[in-house]
Amino acid sequence: MKISKLLHTVVLAATATVVPLTVAQANEYPAQPLEWVVPFPPGGTMDPIVRLVAESMHKEFGQPIVIENKPGAGTRIGVQHVVRSKPDGYTAITVANSFTINPSLYPDLPYDTTKDLEPVALLGATPNVLVGRGDLEHNTLQEVIDYAKANPGKLSYASFGVGTSAHLAGELLKSSADIDLLHVPYKGGAPAIQDLLGGRVDLMIYNLPNVVQHIETGKLKAYGVTSLQRAELTPDLPTIAEQGYPDFTTNSWYGVLLPAGTDPAIIQKLNSIINNGLKDKKDQLAQMGFEVMPGDPEQLRDLIAKDMALNAKIIKDAGIKIE
Repeated sequence: MKISKLLHTVVLAATATVVPLTVAQANEYPAQPLEWVVPFPPGGTMDPIVRLVAESMHKEFGQPIVIENKPGAGTRIGVQHVVRSKPDGYTAITVANSFTINPSLYPDLPYDTTKDLEPVALLGATPNVLVGRGDLEHNTLQEVIDYAKANPGKLSYASFGVGTSAHLAGELLKSSADIDLLHVPYKGGAPAIQDLLGGRVDLMIYNLPNVVQHIETGKLKAYGVTSLQRAELTPDLPTIAEQGYPDFTTNSWYGVLLPAGTDPAIIQKLNSIINNGLKDKKDQLAQMGFEVMPGDPEQLRDLIAKDMALNAKIIKDAGIKIE
């Protein structure tokens, strides 16, 4: 037999052995515990949502689901851990809006946002709300905007850090309403809310479930939710979009990713198990202010691409830089 023909035969044989192995792995999945990374500290908004969904998934998954909190560096530590993991379907991560912000803020990211991870499933979203301190004299969104137009830079808004989703939401509001607000960054959401409640800052865009009790008691004023539809937690509170600012929509969404190179059949299996878990816990998640959005991996891929483009524009237009 000629050498070229022999090599061709060897290559075909090798290829033939690879395909059945991949199919076998997908058919056997899941065969070991799942490490599910949450890139935030325990007790945050994302943590209880992931744990509740994982609890429901456990029976169908048939293996332990271990939640690992790996906070730090604006979620980059947790993401990098998963990127470096074996693409076998057993190391997943839940990311939030910050995942689509980081590429425009950090040119030296240790991973490629679009190439190193595979979208699996969108869990859903938590609506955000524009709130003001309880003693702020403005009672409607239009009153806030009218005052801001007449008094540029007099009203301040808090965020939980430069380049965070709350910061970008504030900048989007400024551009949508053509107003000037003073940005006051904090090291986290807790100190920002405390200063808002204490009257040391005027406004903030934050997760609705975290502040709904303060709205109900009158400690904070609510001016509008930032999603396209009204929130189930506050059905009488209009959206900012329906109050005359259709370009302003934002929310805190959460999606699950796996390392790039994971077998598509495994991705589809995990997607199905996650979606079933979401449906099972839909009512409990709704009570937490979380709106479930079961779907396919492509929907999450499209959302990531859309938000990356939007956030890149906001960051460029506002000149936001990490010092």
